[in-house]
Amino acid sequence: MSSYAVKKIDDMEAVFQGAFKRARAELGVESFGMQIIDMPANYDNYPEHDHSEDGQEEVYLALRGSGELEIEGERFPLDGDHAARVGPGIKRKVWPGNDGIRILVIGGKVGEAYDAPDITKLGEPDPMAAA
Repeated sequence: MSSYAVKKIDDMEAVFQGAFKRARAELGVESFGMQIIDMPANYDNYPEHDHSEDGQEEVYLALRGSGELEIEGERFPLDGDHAARVGPGIKRKVWPGNDGIRILVIGGKVGEAYDAPDITKLGEPDPMAAA
């Protein structure tokens, strides 16, 4: 594998109707999780979730647009001026604003090697295609 990679985000393999870009795999990142997610304006179906089962903490950064990150029922700005870290057992949900949002989500487990879930691997089936 090369020591560097440069890819256009919109050319990256994507699932969930193109919203979930497999950025980690496209760039060859193996030490942590990293995906780019595009959501349209006011989209409300991003799942509330936590990572209590796998122990992953996540960092959220807005690359384009804005919205809010709901953490344990409290909403915080998610835009070009804010970044957020959420621990494994904490519920979180992204709420895109009026212009939609493109977010970079970085994740990993404290003190452990990263084990990439199948959904982030190139060539894996799109869960939406089976639905």
